[in-house]
Amino acid sequence: MAFFARPFVRRAFVVLLVGQLIFGAVYGLVDVTTRWGWPGFALALPVGAAAVGCLLGALALEGDRRNSILLAVALLGGLTLNGFVPYSGMAFLYAMVYVAPFRTGAWAAAALAVFDMAAFAGISLLTGMELGAILGNVLGLTYSAILAFVIQRLGETRRQGAEIADARAREAVLAERTRLAREVHDILAHSQSAQIVHLEGARLLLERGGDPAATLDRVNRAVGLARAGLEETRRALDTLRGEELPLTERLERLAVEFRSATGAPCSISVAGEFDSLEAGARMAVARTAQEALTNVRKHARGAAVSVALRRLGSWCELEVRDTGGTPDRLASSGGGYGLVGMRERAELIGGSLAVGAGAEGFSVLLRVPA
Repeated sequence: MAFFARPFVRRAFVVLLVGQLIFGAVYGLVDVTTRWGWPGFALALPVGAAAVGCLLGALALEGDRRNSILLAVALLGGLTLNGFVPYSGMAFLYAMVYVAPFRTGAWAAAALAVFDMAAFAGISLLTGMELGAILGNVLGLTYSAILAFVIQRLGETRRQGAEIADARAREAVLAERTRLAREVHDILAHSQSAQIVHLEGARLLLERGGDPAATLDRVNRAVGLARAGLEETRRALDTLRGEELPLTERLERLAVEFRSATGAPCSISVAGEFDSLEAGARMAVARTAQEALTNVRKHARGAAVSVALRRLGSWCELEVRDTGGTPDRLASSGGGYGLVGMRERAELIGGSLAVGAGAEGFSVLLRVPA
């Protein structure tokens, strides 16, 4: 079908079809004039011109209903010429069955093709054409109509397949953009917010004439977090390439970074085996833990945190719970995509995310298929 879809092939087909129409019209006109003289010429000329004009119009114009009328007129012209002299209008009968499936609706094209064959057979019987010749031409028209319908349906199927492929490609691009947006948010929000905490503290110490050693400690911590953020970016790239750290080791590193950034305790408890988790589930657990700890730094300064990872049958649960604290200056920063990103990650792999405030603090509970 790709061959028939090429512009050159389509233009060549139209040129050949137009040539067939012109030749058929001239042949029919000469044939009718030879048999009926100038009166026949006077009758055949407008009939042939109308048939040619209607077929060319159907090739050039859009619109199923309008083309159905044009093709019907062209068909009547061909049948009329056949009534004058047998075979003189065959070019129009064949051209109609070639064109109809492509320029009008399927039902209209089928109706025109059936009428074409039936009317040709009836007129040919009335004009005394041999039965074998009638049957041969009817079979030829039938074959031509079926071939035209098959080519049209194959082309339509190919077009629809291309549209579906384009839609799927656009969806894949959108999904990839969304996923990368989550990755960028998770990495930057986690590392940069902690850096800002220490740099802000260093700035305040400098403004108030604080201890230079404490100021330097803040700056050193920010530098360490910047390096950790760079390392996290590299780990994210390794994950995209199919290489990543074990899940428990990633959680331990997150806890170390949290304790380094805040000075608050952060405990990790792991119960179960998680090596068999799929990549999407491992990523969801790691990113949810990272985002939850970032939110604790921003919204519950000084709070102790516990991170629990457990295997419960066919599910894996991650629970991040804090003891409550005071909001940091960074509490109002960010666009609010953290919880949205965590929930999206969970739902994409058939999991769920529950968040809420308890009596002591805030908790995040992620459940993903194991």
